[in-house]
Amino acid sequence: MDTYTGKSIFNGIAIGRILFYKKGEQAVTRIKVQDVEAEVARYKEARQSALKQLRQLYDKAIEEVGEVNAMIFEIHQMMLEDEDYNDSIYNIIRNDGVNAEFAVATTGDNFSRMFAEMEDEYFKARAADVKDISERIVNVLVGATSGKDLTEPVILVADDLAPSETVQLDKSKLLAFVTLHGSANSHTAILARTMNIPALIGIAIDESWNGKMAVVDGKHGKLIIDPEYSVLEQYMEEQKKEKEARALLAELKGLPDMTKDGKEIKLYANIGSVADVANVLANDANGIGLFRSEFLYLEKNTYPTEDEQFMAYKTVAQNMAGKKVIIRTLDIGADKQVDYFDMEQEENPAMGYRAIRICLDRTDIFKTQLRALYRASAFGNIAIMFPMIISLSEVQEVKRICEEVKNELDENSISYGNVELGIMIETPAAAMISDILAKEVDFFSIGTNDLTQYTLAIDRQNPKLDNIYDAYHPAVMRMIQIVIDNGHKEGCWVGICGELGADLSLTETFINMGIDELSVSPTFILPIRKIIREL
Repeated sequence: MDTYTGKSIFNGIAIGRILFYKKGEQAVTRIKVQDVEAEVARYKEARQSALKQLRQLYDKAIEEVGEVNAMIFEIHQMMLEDEDYNDSIYNIIRNDGVNAEFAVATTGDNFSRMFAEMEDEYFKARAADVKDISERIVNVLVGATSGKDLTEPVILVADDLAPSETVQLDKSKLLAFVTLHGSANSHTAILARTMNIPALIGIAIDESWNGKMAVVDGKHGKLIIDPEYSVLEQYMEEQKKEKEARALLAELKGLPDMTKDGKEIKLYANIGSVADVANVLANDANGIGLFRSEFLYLEKNTYPTEDEQFMAYKTVAQNMAGKKVIIRTLDIGADKQVDYFDMEQEENPAMGYRAIRICLDRTDIFKTQLRALYRASAFGNIAIMFPMIISLSEVQEVKRICEEVKNELDENSISYGNVELGIMIETPAAAMISDILAKEVDFFSIGTNDLTQYTLAIDRQNPKLDNIYDAYHPAVMRMIQIVIDNGHKEGCWVGICGELGADLSLTETFINMGIDELSVSPTFILPIRKIIREL
């Protein structure tokens, strides 16, 4: 028995035999041609055939993984119609007097290398897409076919898998896939998550595994070759529990989050990155109640640009296809430090220079984020939420800056949507003046983690105080009730996005208190839906 560790891009357990997948890549030879215009025409004809294939793949993907995830094949079509890409191929054919296959392969390599060398992870992942479309055209030119038919359920092992290869595989026979290369941000990874296929990347593969029994442990990022019987038994039992859980989820998908007496709850998901959206959709959340935008800053070595943020927010909004996406503005400080912000050390950072206090002090950073958010709102249903509010003056200043940003966009004829504004209720101060704050905003989202910390004067990062940290403390619960009541009096809807919202023992309590929305980790969506529908 041998165990290998890689990076999981989708949890789950798969047990079966390994099939080593070899790409049908064609060896491309440089050939001098006499009639370059005939070769250009030959390329154009092959490109039209490739576009037709991509349209067919798009239709197939819509049926299997939904419209949002099928968009990759629309992107591939756009790449095939890109002027720079096509001009490069035409120039190589005409200037070097070579065959179309060589020109396509050379251009594909050059463009792929260019994307791979970019710092941005999203664009890095596009390198595989360029290779994919180039290989597709070469296959058309030489009369080869791509893809591989699976005759039995297998764990597919490969150097890498392109999105088109992933979709073309018979998913009823695809137990899992394991690759050496690939990115957690690639479209192939997104497809795997959407199709609920356990997948690992970054494992040094070996052709000798072909035909051997194996276990893919997506939860712990492990591949086990020739597992011992006791290990196999253990994973079979875990797999059985997984199937039972999935059966429960399948029954609840698409059903409304409504109690028996007709009370509807907005059941949303918390995310930290664009890649998390696939998990949101897989668990059938009705929206995103908390997009922690600070992770865009935490993952970089310098300030993310307006365009980088815009692309992230736009992608999430488009993927959610009209469902609500609530994005929290930058919330750093306390336990989330970013070196390049050059902030001084504080004795008590949880009560110090953090979140909205930084944004209102460094308005250039704040306005950059707001511009990106408003621009992205033209592509979906985006709402903006501001953290760590303690006063009416803060909310009024935030609204003034938002109007300033909107005026700037208007002056530049940049469109934006109708954006709801809300605030986090995380401090006793905000809770106690929530009747006043409710007149200024569209919604409240209660951050129970910080609200508990500040109400009880207990540092939630201090393990010595775990025994007295009490999220169920009557003072905390009373504050939640005050906020709900004050919000409703002013027509302001109220949600919970802290960890307490995912506490299944409190779901009924929160509904009885009048909560309008619960935003939780994606995996809690369907278990909470079950409770809501039983009340």
